[in-house]
Parts: sequence; structure tokens; C-alpha cells
Amino acid sequence: MHVRRTPSLMLDEPVGAYSGATTFKLEFLQHSGSFKARGAFNRLLQSGRAGQAVVAASGGNHGAAVAFAAQKLGFAATIFVPQATPVAKLDRIASYGANTIPVGETYAEAYAASQAWAAERGALEVHAYDDEAVLAGQGTIGRELEADDPALTHVLIAVGGGGLIGGVGAWFAETGVQVVGVEPEGCPALHNALAAGRPVP
Repeated sequence: MHVRRTPSLMLDEPVGAYSGATTFKLEFLQHSGSFKARGAFNRLLQSGRAGQAVVAASGGNHGAAVAFAAQKLGFAATIFVPQATPVAKLDRIASYGANTIPVGETYAEAYAASQAWAAERGALEVHAYDDEAVLAGQGTIGRELEADDPALTHVLIAVGGGGLIGGVGAWFAETGVQVVGVEPEGCPALHNALAAGRPVP
């Protein structure tokens, strides 16, 4: 097994205005510090290209996950990051043996640079969320939640790029469990994309 089966914390007392039982999935205990290790491992394991170069663009957590999985599976990882990436995240990526290349001010610029680098070298790209193997890996959280709490009726998922909610949503798609996306009011990317009917910056 390449990832941890993280624990679920079940609380009977009220959380905010909600008075029922609540289950929290403790993904901060996952390898590299976030759920993203699940998708990174699945992508690399399904590639069948052990030992080859892999590349990813990241603001931090995805890069750390790809670097960790690459180190464990024998890949050479290069992670493109925006220049403003916090030092703590850069240090975590480097601690897993990856080469880190700061490029541009935004994730989009780092991602474009990673694509060009991959094309030049024939490297395997590991996208943070726009990849079926990555989504399937993140979806294993849904499997564990369902096993830990079969009485689940709703699952609240923090939405960034959409990889986590896409994977967990796919797991629960044929059930009666409702998956709800949650995002900051100041950065409602999914809300805006749904309103526009297309991806938005």
C-alpha cells in the first residue's frame, strides 16, 4: 500500500448550526501532508514508466505529493512553482528529492513552463486535477469515508482545482450521498465557472 488509510474523526456534538453527528477525514496525516499523495501515486503507478522523468506544476501541496511519490517509486521529479511559493513548501518539495524550478507570478505561468519542459524531454506530466488517474486516486477518500460511516448523507468538500471533489463525487455518484462543494467567498472559482458554463481563471 502506497498511501495511508487516514483516520476519520466522528463527533456527536453540534458543529456550528448543525446538530447531527459529523465525521472529519484527517487527510493532513496523509504522506506529504495532504490528500494529493493519493492522486500522485495513482498517476505514476498507472503510467508504467518507472524511472523516467516526471513533471508537475504546483503552488506547493501537489508538488510535494508528486515529489514524494516519485521518490518512493523511482521517478525523477521536476516541479515548476510560482516565484512567490512559500519557502516552507519549497523546502518540503526539496526534502523529497525533486528539482524545483520557480517560474512566473502565477500557477498558470508555472504550468505553461512545465508543459514546455515536458514536451522537450518527453517527461510524464502529473496534472494537479485535470487527469482521470489523479481524480481516481483522490476518490479513494470517498471509499474510506463510506466504510467508516455508512450512514453518511452529505459530504462537504473544499474546492480548489476540482480534483478532490471530482474524485469523491465520482465515488458517490451512484449513491444517495450528496456531495457539496465549499469554497471561499473571495475565490469562488467553481461557482463562477458553473455560472459561466465554462472554466474561468
